[in-house]
Parts: sequence; structure tokens; C-alpha cells
Amino acid sequence: MRLLLDEMYPPALAHALTAAGINATTIIELGMSGISDPEVFAYAVAENYVVLTENVADFVTIAAEHSTTGAHHPGVLIALSNRFSRRASGRAALVKAIQAHSSDELTSRIIYLTTPSG
Repeated sequence: MRLLLDEMYPPALAHALTAAGINATTIIELGMSGISDPEVFAYAVAENYVVLTENVADFVTIAAEHSTTGAHHPGVLIALSNRFSRRASGRAALVKAIQAHSSDELTSRIIYLTTPSG
């Protein structure tokens, strides 16, 4: 899985994911801060990245509109802010939730991450 973290996520999360065996980068690390959500999605599609975001409203709509044209996208992972903290203390749970889907087929899917049990 190649994972593109939306702008709300710090590079430290991408580094934790990389250490856990997931190829991850952020919009910030790519020098693309401030681009619109449709631009984030288009970049992810062009470069074959699954998007990680907590922005449900925009990315679900963008992905649905993209799919209605018959086109596919690499996938979208939604980490709701009421389930996952972006702070350092919440990083391990988010990494674990993403790892749970790292070998799944995500093409054109939207997955709402759940907090890991245990």
C-alpha cells in the first residue's frame, strides 16, 4: 500500500507508518500544502496512493463523483477525529488500524477505520 496523508496529518505519522512497513508520505512532505481536496485526490489517483483523511464530507463526495465516471481510484481511508487523535499519543492506534487494511484490495473503496481492539 502507498499511502498519502491529507494535510491535517503530521510527517511524524508518515514516519511511524513507514517504520511499520507502510509506504507513506504527507501532502506537507510533498510541498503541496494548501492544495484543494480535489487536487489531493487527483494527485493520489495519478500517483496510485490510497488517501488517509478525516475529511469525510469532501473525500466521500469526490470519490463518488470520480467513480460515477467509470474511473477507479486507489482507495480512501477515513480516520474519524472522534475515533483517532492526531496527537502523538494517538499515533499507535492509527498505525495499527491502517495496518489492518494494508494487504486489503482497496481499489475504489472507502474504508472507515475502526479503533483496534486489545
